[in-house]
Amino acid sequence: MITDIYNWQNQAQQYFIQEKYSQAAQLYEQAIAIEPNAISYYWHLGLMLLLQGQEVEAQMTWMLPMTEADEEQLQIWTNELIQILQIEAERREKLTEYSVAWLIRQHIREINPSYINNLLQILILSIKLQNFEQIDNLNEWGLIESLNAKKSEINTELLIQVIKDFLNTVPLHPVNLDLIEASLPYFSETHECFSILLPVAMQIGHTLRQPLLAASLLELHLRLEPHNVEILRHLATFYQDARNYSQGIETARLCCSLSEGLADKIFALHLLLRGLMSAGGYWQEICTTCQELETVFKQFIKAKRIPLEEGRILRLLTPSFAMPHIKDAPADFRAIHNQVANIFTNYIQCLAQSEEKKYTHRIINNQSLNTYPNKLKIGYISYALRNHSVGWLARWLFEYHNRDKFDIYTYFVNYKLVDDFLLNWYVQKAGNAHKLGMNGLEIADQIYQDKIDILIDLDSITLDITSEVMALKPAPIQVTWLGWDASGIPAIDYFIADPYVLPDDAQNYYTEKIWRLPQTYIAVDGFEVGVPTLRRDDLDIPMDAVVYLSAQRGYKRHPETTRWQMQIIKQVPNSYFLIKGLAEEETIKRFFYQIAEEEGVDCSRLRFLPIVYSESVHRANLGIADIVLDTFPYNGATTTLETLWMGIPLVTRVGEQFAARNSYTMMMNAGITEGIAWTDEEYIEWGIRLGKDETLRQQVALKLKASRQTAPLWNGKQFTREMEKAYEQMWQNYSGSQLYGIQT
Repeated sequence: MITDIYNWQNQAQQYFIQEKYSQAAQLYEQAIAIEPNAISYYWHLGLMLLLQGQEVEAQMTWMLPMTEADEEQLQIWTNELIQILQIEAERREKLTEYSVAWLIRQHIREINPSYINNLLQILILSIKLQNFEQIDNLNEWGLIESLNAKKSEINTELLIQVIKDFLNTVPLHPVNLDLIEASLPYFSETHECFSILLPVAMQIGHTLRQPLLAASLLELHLRLEPHNVEILRHLATFYQDARNYSQGIETARLCCSLSEGLADKIFALHLLLRGLMSAGGYWQEICTTCQELETVFKQFIKAKRIPLEEGRILRLLTPSFAMPHIKDAPADFRAIHNQVANIFTNYIQCLAQSEEKKYTHRIINNQSLNTYPNKLKIGYISYALRNHSVGWLARWLFEYHNRDKFDIYTYFVNYKLVDDFLLNWYVQKAGNAHKLGMNGLEIADQIYQDKIDILIDLDSITLDITSEVMALKPAPIQVTWLGWDASGIPAIDYFIADPYVLPDDAQNYYTEKIWRLPQTYIAVDGFEVGVPTLRRDDLDIPMDAVVYLSAQRGYKRHPETTRWQMQIIKQVPNSYFLIKGLAEEETIKRFFYQIAEEEGVDCSRLRFLPIVYSESVHRANLGIADIVLDTFPYNGATTTLETLWMGIPLVTRVGEQFAARNSYTMMMNAGITEGIAWTDEEYIEWGIRLGKDETLRQQVALKLKASRQTAPLWNGKQFTREMEKAYEQMWQNYSGSQLYGIQT
């Protein structure tokens, strides 16, 4: 029998701490027998039973005194019970015994379903335990309604922690938008909401490729800050990525009106151009905006040194991407772009030094200056090694690399957390694969730690993060290949080209040393081709008609080139023009219809094709065309290779810039000169000639099919050996310059 209250309670507590719940329960049962009106004994006994897994018995124990309580007593006793259970739940949480804490809090919820702070704790525990079914029950719990009612007892710290946990763990869950919308009034500082929503929106929009959901998140923040320019910038991007071009353009225009500093104006103009050119057809505004961009670039260069935040630094290079789509003037373009790239590099390096980051150039692998390493470490960095043009074209180099002579490292920037066949293929072929995020300094650190000898950039200025990494110079030899034209970053040593893709005098305006491979700067062994889904009768086109095709995104639609194409259609009887590519449907139709009418071409001869999301089916559908008409001043690249692989004659206009010579080099390396035009007039002439001369078309098609066996363009293994020889020579040049104290 219990005779000393202090001693037995102390003993019960000791049993409890030692997890001897059965012995503790016996003591509480004895205490109740002696003092049946001591209500707290029931609460503790029920807790002991609960911790033994006897949930029904625990509930019955708690309910036993409740049945005799009046309304006032019931509320007091309920609060006492919840307090005891809450203390134990909090203790278990500190001990990281989350399952036990979760169980206790579930019983608190049954006792008081409207206790909102307990609901928030359950959600936090559910995330820790990966018990996502609880999140699905959120609407049933009435949490959103309670938040909307603005109850004063809500613990805002808990609420914000729930939002963080939800967004970081289940970012795509449909409840997130409702939860955040209801939680907006609880943010005491708008910056706190900004710092939570923006990183998650970027992950959802870019990494998880859900731009509409990302935009919806940021739209919620705009309720707190309608003119937050940073939010508007990302919104414009997400709208455009979701092909909501009109809203993307309007948001970009708003960014332009709100941007004050030169760097901010540059990026806002870039966003506007990105939307206008992706939509296609806004030619007058494109030209005006591009001219304004060029003017602001010159003002920025003249200002020389303007204090910039890190985010603004990163935005300096990508805006240049639009300019070569509009005019073919590489010397003028690079005179501006190279200076901006130099400013960009200086800022990035200063930023790195402020964070005590310095990548000392050294002979890698601890080799002496005149000793050749056993294996060169080759690093590839890109965000595009996936279902992307770069991904389709670079794979033969990865396939054929000599692993006995080269150690391959691959740095996947902004690694996509989506199912992508090509991305998975690269992970398997990548050698030492690093699946990285969007922190340039962390990526550069990894490259430096890996002691890479030669770092190959496959993105150029199409991604600001990659540009940042290259500017930091984490490898002693750095090279740009494939992704775009050279970036102009002084920390990059070489730009891979060939005898055709750049004119002979190009070195005069490139900061990188142009490294010309002997035949071609790109080669593939071919492409997967599926089953065609397009037939002429589906498009109401006669079987004896001559079918022209242009398959490019809105970015590349230049009105002057479109006029040439219409003049070809006009002069070739019974001809039709198929137009395919990402763009705003109605805008691009107006663009083509207007030019067709101005050139006297009946619009009924134009056909707009839907987008096909299977690459292999897209290539198979190219077979519907008799002739493909290339774009200018920005040629096709992957589309040109696909056209040639399918044996279809191509008409291209050769210019001076890299982007205006891609089709030229590919045709030369496939052994085809028919269709190569050096003037506007020749482009039209070739288009007409190939349209009217069926025999000529057949000859070109036969040559293209025969070239698969002999041409450099279709020999990925030979191309890989030539790239590897280039790497070895680059290393020899570097080690020799180090040996004799020559600057590289």
